[in-house]
Amino acid sequence: MEELNRRKALFTGGALGALGALGMAAPAQARSLWTWSPHGSVAGAGIGADPRGVWDPEADQVIASLLDSGDVPRVNELLRTWTRNDQPLPSGLPADLRDLMENARRLPSWVDHGKLAQSFDFTKRRGLYLGVLYAMASGMMSTVIPKEARAVYHSYGGANMKDRIEKTAKLGYDIGTHNAYSPDGQMTVTCVKTRLVHAAVRHLLPQSQPWNDAAPEDVPISQADIMVTWHSLATTVMQKLTEWKVPVPAADAEAYLHSWQVTAHMLGVRDEYIPVSWSEANSQAEQVLHPILAPTPEGKDLADILLGLGSELDGGVLSRPVLGAFTRYTLGEQIAEWLEIPREPIFDPLLDTFWPPFIAAREFGLNFPGADETYWLFEELIRQVVLLFLSEANYPISIEIPQTNRPS
Repeated sequence: MEELNRRKALFTGGALGALGALGMAAPAQARSLWTWSPHGSVAGAGIGADPRGVWDPEADQVIASLLDSGDVPRVNELLRTWTRNDQPLPSGLPADLRDLMENARRLPSWVDHGKLAQSFDFTKRRGLYLGVLYAMASGMMSTVIPKEARAVYHSYGGANMKDRIEKTAKLGYDIGTHNAYSPDGQMTVTCVKTRLVHAAVRHLLPQSQPWNDAAPEDVPISQADIMVTWHSLATTVMQKLTEWKVPVPAADAEAYLHSWQVTAHMLGVRDEYIPVSWSEANSQAEQVLHPILAPTPEGKDLADILLGLGSELDGGVLSRPVLGAFTRYTLGEQIAEWLEIPREPIFDPLLDTFWPPFIAAREFGLNFPGADETYWLFEELIRQVVLLFLSEANYPISIEIPQTNRPS
């Protein structure tokens, strides 16, 4: 308890910005300087503060007070009824929470609805690749992001990964819908609720002794951590599409980036940390994502659970080997070895041989009238089946504020 109080005092005093390493494999290694310029952000300017020492003070204060008051169960019950972007907030919410959410649900002034519409059009034509990469690149990469792996594992969601993935899958699904940020869509609601969850985890995890024993930081989910996850999704996906030689017109690439820029803002990230272009995104990822990838005991366990869930979804004997081979194919030898994923003598060479021709054939098929609609209908069916499985047919999926950490 004395150590916990010390940590809280340091956080209050603003000393966290000078502490520890950002999930480094070797804790003794000196923390690298934050050098990415806010001039490369959607804001075009900023104070340049290291995001590893920046959290979400508005949400953190409100949610900490809510947790301490014991009012979370009632609030969660009320928020289950709030599902559409244009829907008024439920009556009966605490005044400070209502004010926070009303402010958080506002789209940024720089949102471009034309680009959001084009992003959906891009998703319709490339949805299969996006789904594969969200799962086998981004999802599996999260297990070798040390701070994220520890935070997930030791928080409440770590004890029920199917439920945890269900919530993540909802965000990935909602961003790819035609009306994501439109009045009748759900992405704004999903982002605001996720922001509340992040604030709750920041309050709860420092009270977890297992997390304190494993984590080099004092408070989880900084602005930098959110952007690391953002790069494991958006930036990694675009890099892999380029690597796979998927032809992505510049307008599509810009529109897809815009959808993720808006999402970062809606998750509470300051505009000065959100890259304005793919070149700036790649530059920031080189500093905050790629150097910190490393194995952890928590990450290995999570990877094993993820591969097992994928196998359960497919129901086939060969599912786990296929998923393991896809992980190795998309993320490379080093990460596959870190996660102790066995080599697959059949599926590894099959993917190496047939995935590029498959992409070429699928891209050729897009030249035929109606192909994009046909692809989309088939892939939408797959997405709905996945969500149905993860939620155990308990629709709608509800993102709720946690009240505890992972049970012992």
